Amino acid sequence: MPRPLTVVQLLPALESGGVERSTLEISAALVRAGHRAIVVSAGGRLVRPLRALGASHVELDIGSKSLLVLRHVPALRRLFADARADIVHARSRLPAWLGWRALAGMPEAARPRFLTTVHGLNSPSRYSAIMARGERVLCVSRTVRDYVLQHYPGTDPLRLRLVPRGIDPTQFPRAPHPDRGARATVAARHPALGGDGPLLLLPGRGTRLKGHADALALLETLRGGGLDARLWMPGTREPGRERYVAELEQDAARRGLQGALAITPPTAAIAEAYAASDLVLQLSRKPEAFGRTVIEALACGRPVAGWAHGGSGELLRELLPGGAVPPFDAPALTLAARSLLERPPPLPDTIPYTLKAMQDATLSVYDELRDAPHAPLER
Repeated sequence: MPRPLTVVQLLPALESGGVERSTLEISAALVRAGHRAIVVSAGGRLVRPLRALGASHVELDIGSKSLLVLRHVPALRRLFADARADIVHARSRLPAWLGWRALAGMPEAARPRFLTTVHGLNSPSRYSAIMARGERVLCVSRTVRDYVLQHYPGTDPLRLRLVPRGIDPTQFPRAPHPDRGARATVAARHPALGGDGPLLLLPGRGTRLKGHADALALLETLRGGGLDARLWMPGTREPGRERYVAELEQDAARRGLQGALAITPPTAAIAEAYAASDLVLQLSRKPEAFGRTVIEALACGRPVAGWAHGGSGELLRELLPGGAVPPFDAPALTLAARSLLERPPPLPDTIPYTLKAMQDATLSVYDELRDAPHAPLER
């Protein structure tokens, strides 16, 4: 039986976000399998839950965009050697560069293997190219894999591994439709979301890139066509986003939507939000690497309409083609929304993109890389 692995994951911080969540999920899988999980970051609110999983945390500010960050290279090299690390897994560009420089100064026989995950569609550049230099490069969607090969054509496709992100199905149980109890609970908190008309849901941060203005335009069109539709945008109202929220409220007032709209902080009960809704929107103006909202909503039994680009479009074309809309085509979005509301389509019985599948696939790549012959670190 092979000895347990020691895996060191590198990322800027442990505050919140998809990269951070994946780091904890893989740490949990490593510990559960009897391996050793070490995470290096500047710290944050997720350090405590990380340690509760049985993983270790080493605090180094390896995400600070300053030349001073180079001082951490020797510390990383010492950590890799002292911990007898088998794998160094970089999840972000600057930590990847620092990890790569630390590894380059180690003798090949004692050097851990270098692995990266491309979590996003970063602007192509020499700086971003480090994410394609791993001995194995994990891509969170086919969209990401194609993006890497397009913009870094020197990348050997045999080093790429498709490992989509996934959800825990128990956290997103299938809900009856309509779920009147969930709708009543939401309406009690946000009275504008009451009534018998359809509830549209657009979860996401308060940034223009999430397509809130497109959702307001859709709501205006649906209501103008006789539907008593309502729209909930949880996650939009956050500290530092006051000016943007004010813009949205002005736009809503201009469209006469004030009484049919709730712009709220993030909700901790997102599965209940899906259950209360009739249609979930994914309208990111910028293509995303993956489409977690799509699989969360479908797991809960709710159709999704969204722009057919990036990872979200990839998932919609595969799992619910009727919800895949040509990007920024407002009339097509209206047609798709009406169709999904009036004739709810059959949804997948099960969602193949699960947390366990992602964890198992990642650990399988770790095993594969440990057993592969050593190769020179790519320059």
